[in-house]
Amino acid sequence: QVQLVESGGGLVQAGGSLRLSCAASGLTFSSYAMGWFRRAPGKDREFVAAINWSGGYIYYTDSVKGRFTISRDNANNTVYLQMNSLKPEDTAVYYCAARRGVLLPTERGRYDYWGQGTQVTVSS
Repeated sequence: QVQLVESGGGLVQAGGSLRLSCAASGLTFSSYAMGWFRRAPGKDREFVAAINWSGGYIYYTDSVKGRFTISRDNANNTVYLQMNSLKPEDTAVYYCAARRGVLLPTERGRYDYWGQGTQVTVSS
């Protein structure tokens, strides 16, 4: 049974930082591209960042470029999202997702597995 478990969310002031983690089990982690998505109140789930199996290819949505960094540790089956210079508009539930293969899609429907999400709240 595949499980993705996010952690690291919380309440932070604008300009602060958080590091999200997503621990994966039940799959061959190094065979999967990993992505982070978020859903703000009243909005659809949107793509944030993705990383290929080796970490050699990374893609970000424009609104987080230069502030967020995605990385992965294949030895520990974990993907991370380091979030710096946080803004109130970054407030959302953040989800990690896994997709078998080499592509880095931005569409949520192209991912195979999802975590339950972790809340990030940025106060102004």
